[in-house]
Order: sequence, then C-alpha cells, then structure tokens
Amino acid sequence: MRKSLFIITLGLSLAACQSGQENSDAATIAEEPKPVFTPDYASLSERELPEWYNDAKLGIFIHWGLYSVPGWAKATELTLEETLAKDGARTWFMENPYAEWYYNSLRIDGSATAIHHKETYGEDFSYFDFVGDFNREIQKFNPDEWATTFKDAGAEYVVLTTKHHDGFLLWPSEQQNPFHENYYAGRDLVGELTEAVRSKDMRMGLYYSSGLDWTFNDQPIVDFQSLFTAIPQTEEYAKYIDNHWRELMQRYNPSILWADIGSPMVFNDFQLIADYYNQNPEGLVNNRHTARGLMGDTNNPAWFDFLTPEYTILDSISEKKWETCRGIGLSFGYNQREDVADFLSDEELIQSFVDIVSKNGNLLLNVGPRADGSIQEGQLRRLKALGGWLRSNGDGIYGTRPWTRAESKTAEGMEVRFTQKDGLLYMFILGTPEGTSLVIENLPEANGKEVRLLDGGRQLDASVDASGRLKINASESFTSSPVLGFSIKLQALAIISDFKDARFKRPVCACQSGCIFMPLAHNQSPS
Repeated sequence: MRKSLFIITLGLSLAACQSGQENSDAATIAEEPKPVFTPDYASLSERELPEWYNDAKLGIFIHWGLYSVPGWAKATELTLEETLAKDGARTWFMENPYAEWYYNSLRIDGSATAIHHKETYGEDFSYFDFVGDFNREIQKFNPDEWATTFKDAGAEYVVLTTKHHDGFLLWPSEQQNPFHENYYAGRDLVGELTEAVRSKDMRMGLYYSSGLDWTFNDQPIVDFQSLFTAIPQTEEYAKYIDNHWRELMQRYNPSILWADIGSPMVFNDFQLIADYYNQNPEGLVNNRHTARGLMGDTNNPAWFDFLTPEYTILDSISEKKWETCRGIGLSFGYNQREDVADFLSDEELIQSFVDIVSKNGNLLLNVGPRADGSIQEGQLRRLKALGGWLRSNGDGIYGTRPWTRAESKTAEGMEVRFTQKDGLLYMFILGTPEGTSLVIENLPEANGKEVRLLDGGRQLDASVDASGRLKINASESFTSSPVLGFSIKLQALAIISDFKDARFKRPVCACQSGCIFMPLAHNQSPS
C-alpha cells in the first residue's frame, strides 16, 4: 500500500581506501527521490481514493467562456435519452440545449442557433468576434463573491472550465493557440478563482477539454460518430494539450484534473496521471482522459478515480466512486432562454442530492455565469436553498458512507434514503410526512434505539414492531422540508467502509444508439 509521495532510499557509501590516503570517511548519501507511481495501470491501480473526496459530497461546476457572451441555446424539455428515443442523435446536436456548444451549433446549417446568430449579430460576425466582448465584461468579475456563494451553498470543492471545446483559454498560457492570436482571457481567471476558493477552505479542480478543440478541427459535430472523428489525432495537438495540462498542474496544483471527450490516441494519459499523483498525492482524475475511460474498455482499461455520469442518478449503490454532473437547468453554459421555471425546484435539487449521496456518489452542480461573472438569480436561489438545508442536515451527508442499502419506503409510500457514519444511521424522508407519526418499512436494526431529528436534534419516541417496522412518534407535526433527516443509533450497524479495491461491475452500456458517454446509465451526454 503506497501512502507517501516519495520512497526515500538511503544508501551508505564508504569511501575507498586509496594509497597514501591518511583518512577514509564514511558518508551517508541520499539517492534521488523515486516516484511512487509509474505510468502503467498496475501501478496506478494501487492508489487509494483520497478521503477528502469521499467526504466532500458536493462540488460546484462552472462553465464560463466565449459562449457566455451570446448565452443562447434552444431550450428543450426533453432529456438526451428522450431525444434519442424520439428523434435520434442528429436532432440532439442540431438543437443542442447546451449553450456551451454554441459554436458547434452555429456551424450546422439550419440550426436554431445559426438562425439566431445571423438575426442577432449579422452574417459576417464570427464566433471569434466574441473575444473582445468577453474580455471587456470579465473586468467586472469578483472571484471572492463566487467563493462566498459556493461556500454558503455547502460546496467542498469547485471545478472551473479552463478550456472548453471552442479552445478559448481562461488563463494566460505560455502555450498559445497556433491559429488565433491572443485567444485567451484578459485576466488570469483560473488563478484568481483558485486563490479565492482556497481562501474559503474549499478545494479547486480544473476542467480541460482534451478531446475536442474546434480551432484544431472545425468539423461540425452532427452525431455521435462525428463526435469521435472530430478529436484531433495529430502529434501537434497531443503535445499542445499535454503542455496545457502540465502548465495547469505547475501553476495552480489543482485537486482534480477533470478531462472531457477523451484525447488523441497518441496522448500518454498514464504518464500524465502518474506525474500528477507524484506531484499531488491528494489529487484525483476522472474517467474522461481517454476514450478507454469513456467506453469502459476492460481489455485495455484506463485508470481513473471516479466515474462521471451526466444528468443521471444511479439506481443502486455503486462500489466504484462516481460523480454526477448537471446544470440547475438543462444547459451548463449560461442560456438566456432558461429562467427559474426551467430550473430544478428546491425540492428536486435537494432530494436528488440525497439520493446521489446514498449511492456512493458526489454531486457536481453546475452554474453558468454571464460573461461579466454574474449568476442568474434563479440559480443563486437554488444554491441558497441547498446551503440552508445542509446547515441543518449536513451531519448526515458530509463524511458519510453508504449503508448496506440505499433505499426504503414509508408505510405511506414515501421514498427513504440512508447513509451512515461513526456508528449512526442517517435516514432521509424525501418530503414531509403528514401528521405526527411515521412508519418505515423493514428497519428491524433500529430496535427502539435513539432516534433524533437532524434539524434541531429533538429526540423522538421510536419502537420496532414484530414485523421489523420502525415507528416514530412526534409530539407535534414535522416541520415542512424538501427532505426530512433523522439520526438513529442501531444495535448492530452494518457498515460498508472500504471501496479502495472496488471495480464497477455493470455492463458498459446496454443501449444501441451510440450513447458513448454512458458507462452506467443512458441519459448522459458530453458536456
């Protein structure tokens, strides 16, 4: 088991006696430090998941770039899964609801985005003309306000898009884009936000689109097949992204390297990951650094710390750590066509978050700022609601692990979720029960032990009947809440506490529609 950054081997070197030498000295010389990890699957797979990530549960994803200037996509009420089933992949890309895909949608003749762009900006206004607008607007950005907002929402880490598929950089890189001069932000947005986030005792992760860069390959993506053929497969591009990753590592030492859409086949992901782990023992990588990770190739596996289903909640506990990412609406980037009516409600957000945590997942909740860094009021309201709930119920979320099962129901049919930590079982009712009593099916482990409300700590009368149903009686009606949390002392608490050697055991993908980004579920897509 490897737990330290370097294994230091000390060798004792004795000076040889030479003719005429009066003294011979013994010297202890330290050899050069040897890296803990080497660039191969066998070495990387010995690594344990850092505990901080298992404990954190909630991160904030930020999609911010040139696409934030137009901030436009055709809003839709259909998920990817529903669109694929109804109309197919071509319809999804033609009318992509992800505003961060604005440049790709713009290049598809007849798309809603192409029509909107021509009507709004004129036929001769290119996507790259947004650079000046973006760089003017970001002068209004206050990173400390973001950090405070995310901390108040209960986040433990933040992940910023440093380069999305359009190739625009949010930091002043020494590795400039070879096709567009000054194609980067006029402020070091990565550095400024990293400093602000860490000042609030949160960790900073960095997203980088390693698979797509539309300045290297301007082929429009119209279906899943063209998605992969759009990945630049040149040595030049592989070196370009490798230089960027290493620059981000050296300048900002991120806690997460969050890649997207794979990478060129000639890119050495094992070398990058090994070097990263040797630099940052607490760092993590997701499963999108190469196509092997995206596709779940078991014959030639990729190494990664966690899976990344998108807009998806698994239906049971996953032994492999996972993190679902999603917007508060249906777009990651700012979309002016979405408002509070299109966003998750407070109840939907909090209930889905608890569901995710109960199944060994984290939630990476996205905000899509405008170009000037302002965040829609509707998104801020959702963050505030989540933070308020966590302040009262966070003991049952942070630092917990899955229990022997994730789910149950009340006698009235309400959904129940479980977590556990330090000898306590945490039980969450998704909603507020009516009246002053509550019955949970099949929970004989409680056996009349201490039951308390998480919000306020009030102890409740509880007992377990002969059929194993937990009965809870309160002296007054339960306070209305999106999720009602309880702590329960059990006589014998069954614990799942060690996932370090777990491998996900599900089929890679059961659908036949080319859903390449769906290692565990159908309704996810590239962000």
